Amino acid sequence: MRRRAFVQGLATAGAGLALPASLAGRAAARPAPAAASWREVPAPAGTPAARLYGVAAAGPGLAWAVGQEDIDNTKRGAAVARHWDGTAWLPTDLSHLTYTTLRAVAVSPSGGAAWAVGTDAAGHDQLLAWDGTTWRETSFPGRGEAGTRLTDVAAAPDGRFWVSGRHGDRAGLLRGDGKTWRWCRPLPDEAAPTPDGVHVTPGGEVWVFGDVIARYDGAWTVIPRLLGIRASVSGLLPVAHDDIWLTGWAYGIGGPPGKPPGVRLEHWDGTQWNGVKGPFGVGMLTSIVGDADGKPDRISGWDFWDDKRAHYLRWDGTAWASERGPQSNSTVLPVALARIPGTDGGLWSVGTTSFYPNPPAQIRVERFG
Repeated sequence: MRRRAFVQGLATAGAGLALPASLAGRAAARPAPAAASWREVPAPAGTPAARLYGVAAAGPGLAWAVGQEDIDNTKRGAAVARHWDGTAWLPTDLSHLTYTTLRAVAVSPSGGAAWAVGTDAAGHDQLLAWDGTTWRETSFPGRGEAGTRLTDVAAAPDGRFWVSGRHGDRAGLLRGDGKTWRWCRPLPDEAAPTPDGVHVTPGGEVWVFGDVIARYDGAWTVIPRLLGIRASVSGLLPVAHDDIWLTGWAYGIGGPPGKPPGVRLEHWDGTQWNGVKGPFGVGMLTSIVGDADGKPDRISGWDFWDDKRAHYLRWDGTAWASERGPQSNSTVLPVALARIPGTDGGLWSVGTTSFYPNPPAQIRVERFG
C-alpha cells in the first residue's frame, strides 16, 4: 500500500499549525503531561535492511509491530514481527511463512485477538491470525484469486475486524468476527481505486482512505477530493462528518532527480478540503492517530531538513504543535503510530532508520509516555 511503500522504493533522499478561526475551540485543549516525552525503546534488530510498517496495541502489556527485513536491491525481503509483553519487544518466529512482508496489524481492544495482512512469496495478499503461539494463515473469500488485494486491517470496538482491499476487481471492505469473513458491498464506482487503509472510530464508524475517501455503514458515502500531483495519503482521522484530518505527502510536477516531497495536511469542513501549512514543508507526514475519544492527538513525520529525529505534531486544542523525538546518529523515519489503551496518552511509533537498503536500515521504535 502506498502509505508504507514509500520506504520500500523511494529514490530521494517550534511553531504550531494554526487552524482557521472557524475551527478553533472544537476540541478542548489537552496539553501533554509535563513529565512525558518521546524516547527510543530497544527492539530486536532484523536482518538488514529492516523496517516496521504497522503497529497496534491492546494495552500497556500487549502490542504488535510488523514489517519487513532482509531487503536489498536484489531481494523481495522477508516478513518480520515483534511482540511487546509489557516489559520488552520480543522477536517472533516466522520461519514457517514464505512471506515477503507484513504491512499492517490490528489488535482487539478486549481479549487481545490479533490479525495481520501481508504478501506471500507468490505475490498473493494473505490474512493471518495470532493463535497464541504463532501467526497462521486464515481463509477468506477470494484468497489467492487474481484481483484480490488486502491493504490494511483495523479493529472495531465491538470486536470485529475490518480489512481494506479489493475483490472481484471492485474496491471495498472485508469484515470478520474472528471466525468468518465476508466482503461487504463494494464501492459504488466500479472504477474506484483500491483504498490504501481503513480506520474505525471509537464510535464504530468505518472509513477507507487513499485515492478514495469514503465511509461505510451498509452503504457508501464518498467524500470528494482532488488527488493532487504525485500525491500519497498516509492517514485519515474522522472526528465528525464535518471535521476530518488527512495526512500525506506530494512530489508535485517535475523537479530534479532526488527531489524530496512536500508534506500535506488537509482538513475537511463538511464542504471542502482545506490545506493547512505547518512548521516544516519538505518531508512527509506518515500517520495520524486520535485519543480515546477519537479527537486529534498526534501526527508522525519525517523532516527533510532535520531528519536525525522524528518530527511529531501534537494537537493542543487549537493547533498542531511541533514535538520532537530523541536525537539519533541516523535518519529517523517514523511510519506508523498507535495509541496505547489503558495509559495516560501513551503512544507507540515504529519505522526505520534509512530509506535505502545501504547503509543498512534498521527497525526503529519510540514511545511517548
